[in-house]
Amino acid sequence: MFPFDVILFDVGKVLLTNGWDYSHRTAVADRFHLDIAVLEPLHLKYFDAWERGASTVKAYLDGVVFHEPRDFSHDEVFAFMLTRSVPIPDGAMGILHELAAADKCMLGALNNEARELNDYRFDHYGLREVFQVAFSSCYVGLRKPEPAIYRRTLDILGRPPERVLFIDDREQSIAGAQAAGMKTIQYTGADALRHELEALQVL
Repeated sequence: MFPFDVILFDVGKVLLTNGWDYSHRTAVADRFHLDIAVLEPLHLKYFDAWERGASTVKAYLDGVVFHEPRDFSHDEVFAFMLTRSVPIPDGAMGILHELAAADKCMLGALNNEARELNDYRFDHYGLREVFQVAFSSCYVGLRKPEPAIYRRTLDILGRPPERVLFIDDREQSIAGAQAAGMKTIQYTGADALRHELEALQVL
C-alpha cells in the first residue's frame, strides 16, 4: 500500500523562487527608481489582503507604488515582477514530475501566494498539469502557518492527516502542518528530499 493518499508541495523555495519577497521588491525599487524605505511599510499594509485573495494586483500596486504619479504603468511593474519567478537551482520540480508520472497518489499545492502571481506561476511552469488540487492562500483566504489553513485543507481532502505528506522549506509552516497531524518533510534540497522520500517508500 502506498504510504500516502496526498502529497502537498509548497511552491516558493521548493519548486520556484518566492513569488514576491524582499529581494524581489528591492529589484523592483531599483528598476523603477523607487525608495524601498517608503515601499516596505506600504507593502506591509496592503500585502496581506492581496495574498488572501481579498484584493487585486492593481489595488496592491495602487497602494504601494501608484499612490503618487509615475511615468510607468501598472502593467510594466507587474511584467517585471513576473520575471522574478524562475525555477530554483536545487529545486524539487524533477521529483514532482517523477511522482506525477508514477500516479500513485494525489499531488497538490499548499502555498502562500497572491492570485495573479500564483496563476502565472502555475500556468507558466505547468504546475496545473501535475497538481490535482491547490490550497493556495489566494484561493482559500487563509495563510500558512495559521492553523485554520491546515484544518481547511484536511476537511476538503477528507483524508486522515497521517495520510497527507506536506513538503515546505519553512520551519513555521512545517510546525503548523505537524500540529494538524500531517506528515512533513522540511525541504533543504532535491537530494535530501529524494533520500527522505525513499526512506518513506514514496520513491
